[in-house]
Amino acid sequence: MYDYFSYDYPLYRPPSEGRSQIFQVTLGCSQNHCTFCGMYKSKKFRVRPVAEIAAEIAAIPVAHRSHVQRVFLADGDALIYPQPGLVEILDLLAETFPNLTRVGIYASPNSLSHKSVADLTLLREKKLRILYFGLESGDAKTLAAVNKGFNPAEMLALCGKAQDAGLKLSVTAILGLAGRERSREHARATAEWVTALSPEYFSLLTMFQRHNDDFLRSISLQTNGGVIEEALELVRHLAPQKTILRSNHVSNILNLAGSYPKDREKIIALAESALSQAQLHPAWFNEVPDYSEENL
Repeated sequence: MYDYFSYDYPLYRPPSEGRSQIFQVTLGCSQNHCTFCGMYKSKKFRVRPVAEIAAEIAAIPVAHRSHVQRVFLADGDALIYPQPGLVEILDLLAETFPNLTRVGIYASPNSLSHKSVADLTLLREKKLRILYFGLESGDAKTLAAVNKGFNPAEMLALCGKAQDAGLKLSVTAILGLAGRERSREHARATAEWVTALSPEYFSLLTMFQRHNDDFLRSISLQTNGGVIEEALELVRHLAPQKTILRSNHVSNILNLAGSYPKDREKIIALAESALSQAQLHPAWFNEVPDYSEENL
């Protein structure tokens, strides 16, 4: 990413977009009421005018434009951008960057509910190719507890609509989100949801502290061992088709990677081995980790 103009911080992007040119077409998140998430609590949601984005696109030096192959549209729920303006922005990107291959964007159930299959198909034709979607949990009670605003069945239908439009999906879920109280239900329901959708990518994060102290106080925080047990419970019940699993975020205790269904048994074996090793160190196993972002 090159800084040819000023960003409105904090600025977040998926790890896989680390080399993408980023444009903030929205600021904040339109669905900023989830109690577990503090990413955009310091921002008031705003849709930026097309003219502002066009000026930033034009600010990229001509000599650099041929090097831009990927673009990521931020902030947290940029797919909510009104369809005509988003189409205009995608057209400007394609006109400006001759070697552009892919545009990625954060999507929420809220933004997907505002787009039809025809809308999404048009965006794909304009090189929007991947949506990053925060499922958080496939467990209805956990989603209600974190004020997600949508239930698992609704989110499955909305993501299915994106698949019908030919868009790739990268779905994330959060270990520890349900605390100790619903750990097993959270893990199994999430595995069931992902199995039903079979997104191209599925990533696991682990719950951590970021402007969400009230939420963390409302649950019994998982121990180190509990997080590993939850991950194992999830991968034992996970059986999607043509899905790449990643559990390599900085927040994660357990690093897992592989493709489903090919690597399913290997992933389960790795998680079982990690649990066995962790049980050899009961003090660490039963310790509640420091959930603060600064210590990740």
